[in-house]
Amino acid sequence: MLRAGGLVALPTETVYGLGANAEDPAAVSRIFQVKGRPPSHPLIVHIGDAAHLDGWVEDVPPAARLLAERFWPGPLTLVLRRGHRVPLEATGGLETVAVRVPDHPVALALLSAFGGGVTAPSANRFGSVSPTTADHVRAELGAAVDFVLDGGPCEVGVESTIVDATGEIPSILRPGGVTREDLEATLGRPLAVPATSRIRVPGQHPSHYAPRARVVLVEPEKVVAEAELAQESGHRVGVLLPPSLSDVPVKAHAMVAVPASMAAYARGLYGFLRELDQQGCDLIVASLPVEEGLGLAIANRLRRAAGPRSTV
Repeated sequence: MLRAGGLVALPTETVYGLGANAEDPAAVSRIFQVKGRPPSHPLIVHIGDAAHLDGWVEDVPPAARLLAERFWPGPLTLVLRRGHRVPLEATGGLETVAVRVPDHPVALALLSAFGGGVTAPSANRFGSVSPTTADHVRAELGAAVDFVLDGGPCEVGVESTIVDATGEIPSILRPGGVTREDLEATLGRPLAVPATSRIRVPGQHPSHYAPRARVVLVEPEKVVAEAELAQESGHRVGVLLPPSLSDVPVKAHAMVAVPASMAAYARGLYGFLRELDQQGCDLIVASLPVEEGLGLAIANRLRRAAGPRSTV
C-alpha cells in the first residue's frame, strides 16, 4: 500500500501515525488533505534504524549523533538539515526535517519490509485528540485511510520529544516521551524549552490535542469547586480528578481519576479525553501536573487542549 502511494495507519510507541511514502510528494500531500492539516506544518519522517539517518539529512552534529545512539529506537525526534531525499511537501517548505526511529515492533517491521522512510503525523483530524488505538483511528478517519495496521494500544501515549539539533546547542521544541532530565543527563548540559522557535515543528498550533469539549485548567485544589460551579451553570462537566483529590466526591456529569504515576497518566491521557467526549461532556475541568519527567509533556498537551480555538 505504501509503495502504491496509499495511506497506512501504523502503531508506534507514542500514538498511531498516518503514514505515507516519505519520498512520494503526492502521497505526502494526501496526508494533509485527509487530516485537514495546513501544508505549512511539517511532518516527521520515520526511519527503521539510526544507521539510516545520514541518508535523510545533510549533516549530523555530534550532539544529534549522541542522542540518536542513546534514545533510538524511542520517542525522540531530531530536527536536522533536510537531505535531498526529503520532498519539501514533507517539511512544510522548510530546509529542516524532523526524523525519528519508532520503538514499536510492528512499526519497525513495516519500515524494514518497506525499505524506506514513512512520513507519519498522528492519525486524526488536525488539532484533535491523538489516537492511541487502532479503533480510535477507524472511528475518526474511517475509509480515508487505505489500511489500518493494528499493533495494540500505544505504550507511551503522548507524542515524541522534538529536539532542534541543527545548531551547537540543542533545545526542546516539544516535550514528549523522552524526558528533559534524560536528555540533559545524556548531553551533560541544561536544555531550554522555548515557548516559540524559529523552526516550525508539529504540535505548535495554539489549539492542539483538543477534545470536542472545551478544556479549562485550574489549580489542583480548585478542580472540584470549578467543576461543580460549571455543572450548576448548566454545563455537562467532565473532570480529570488529580490524585490528591481521589477520595473527594464531585458533582459532575462524568469523572476520570488521574493516575498518580506520570507514565500511566501519559499512556491514558488521550483516552481519558476521548472518554469524556463520548459521555457527552461539553466542558472538561483539569489541572496541570508537576512539570517534571513526563509531567512536562502532559502539561504541554493539556495547555494546547485548552488553547484558543478558531471560530472559522
